[in-house]
This record gives sequence, structure tokens and C-alpha cells, in this order.
Amino acid sequence: MKTRLFIFLILISLPLISLCEEKKRVEVEEHFNLSEIFNASLVDDTGYPIKNVNPERIVSLAPSNTEILFAIGAGDKVVGVTDYCNYPPEVLEKKEKGELASVGGYSTVNIERVLALNPDLVVASYGNGLETIETLRNLGVYVIAFDPRSIEDVMRSIYLIGVATGKENEAKELVKEMGERIKKVKEKVKNEKKVRVAHLIWHDPIWVSGKGTFADDVIEFAGGINVFNFTGWKVVSVEDLIAANPEVIVVNSGSGMGGGRNIIYEWVISDERLKGVEAVKNGRVYVIDSDIISRPSYRLAEAVEIMARFLHPEVWK
Repeated sequence: MKTRLFIFLILISLPLISLCEEKKRVEVEEHFNLSEIFNASLVDDTGYPIKNVNPERIVSLAPSNTEILFAIGAGDKVVGVTDYCNYPPEVLEKKEKGELASVGGYSTVNIERVLALNPDLVVASYGNGLETIETLRNLGVYVIAFDPRSIEDVMRSIYLIGVATGKENEAKELVKEMGERIKKVKEKVKNEKKVRVAHLIWHDPIWVSGKGTFADDVIEFAGGINVFNFTGWKVVSVEDLIAANPEVIVVNSGSGMGGGRNIIYEWVISDERLKGVEAVKNGRVYVIDSDIISRPSYRLAEAVEIMARFLHPEVWK
């Protein structure tokens, strides 16, 4: 009798669960076009067809791709990564144990090492160089490559990597989770005054994130306005930064790509020429983990959360 009652309670709760899931999907759709992402043409950013190859041996040629592969449950199939792949922690552990081979740097991929791993799927990035991508393809390797510029592009990349690895459902869930986290931040800051922000990647020369970048999306979703209106990542002068006069300056950690002293931060707060900039004057120069803000991965949702705390600390008390 108890068993029947238990089954009955489960059955009558299923429509409610489905309604809740549908409500969440609709709410996220208000911020991101998930239907378009999940129904887009199955081609990568080079126009190459995406297909489920049920890979057993995957090589990742970018830290962002490595993060995504492990997050969607395909990490056990990854046999090769770059020198810079360091997340999740399991990646470093596997490297130390010799379970993951390194195939070189991000822009200096060693093609011979890739071929020696006999991969049935290589997940690449434009940063690897189109020549490297095409060379591998001409040698008979199945390579998919991505160049996401916006957070929605990143979501699409995650989904397509899921398709190629047979982890489509897991990829969809990861994308939805990203959307949920970002939606919550946007709702929290929607009535706050927009804060003028500059995001610095390096200081000598001064590299900043402009419009049409996923870093710009992070700023916007967190309740900020990018002080630089040009498109892409570009070099600006000290005079440009002074003239922009941001209320908040967010700099990448370490040497711009993580690790060591926070060199960019030290420069911003110590350069006499920047003393009059509002962000410096008011002590609103912040450091963000380079890996989180500069990689086109699912952790950009975390970057939005961190950025929102920098821009609107009063909301998060």
C-alpha cells in the first residue's frame, strides 16, 4: 500500500516538475536565445560540419575547450591538452601522473605530438592558427574549431562540443546553468545605476576589452558600461585611459594570463599619470582571475557574478 502511495505521489508531481523546468527555460530565454543555440546549424566557426563521432581519444588545443570537455563529462576521453590547460584541478593531477600528454602551447601546437596521440577528435580554437587546423584536417584528423566573441557564442560552442562528443544533453544542461546564473545577476542589478568600467588585459602596451567581446558582455550583464566603444581587444594609450576616466578598473590577475604578482594592478595604482582617474582616486581598482574572465568557457557566468560584486557591492551586502 505504501509503495503504491509513493508511486502515486511521484506520478502526480511529474507535471509540476515539468512546469518548473519549462518556467526556468522561458525565463532564461528572456536573456539568451537558447532555442536558436540548440537548433543552429551543426557547423563550427570555420564552417566545418559537426557530427557525433563517439570519440575515445580527444585532444584539446585550448584551455577553454579543456574546461568544457571536463564539465560535460567527456574528460575521461581527453588524452592531450596544451601547456596552459590547468582547470579543472583534475587536469593538473592527470598531467602529473602522465595520464594527459601536453601537445605544446596555445599558439605553438606541436602537430607531431597531436598525431602521436592518435585522436579521433581534436577541439581547436582560432588562436591555434588556421594553418594548424587545416594541416591536421589534411592529415585526416577530425578537427572542430571555435572563435566565440560573445557569451551567447560561447554557449553555442559548448553545445556543439557536446554534439561532437556524444554529450549533447550534458552540454545543454551546462548552457542552461550558465543562463540561470547570469539571469540572476541581471535581475539583481537591473535597477542600479550603470557603472563605467575599463577592463585591462595588459599594461605595456595597454590592452583593453572593447565592444563585441565576451568580456564586454560580462561588464554589461553585471550592470556596467564599457568606457571603450571600439570593437574587439585593442591597444590604447595612457591618455586614452585617462580621458575615458572609468569609475571602476578591472585588471587581469598575475601577468595578464594568471600566475605570480598582480603586475597590471601594481602598475595602475602606482603610475602617477593615473592618480586623477576616478577609479584610482576612489580605490575602485579590482583584480579578477585571468582564467575566468579571458577564457571563452562556462566560467564566464562566474565572471559575471564577480564583476557584479565589484560594480555594485551595495546589492550584495
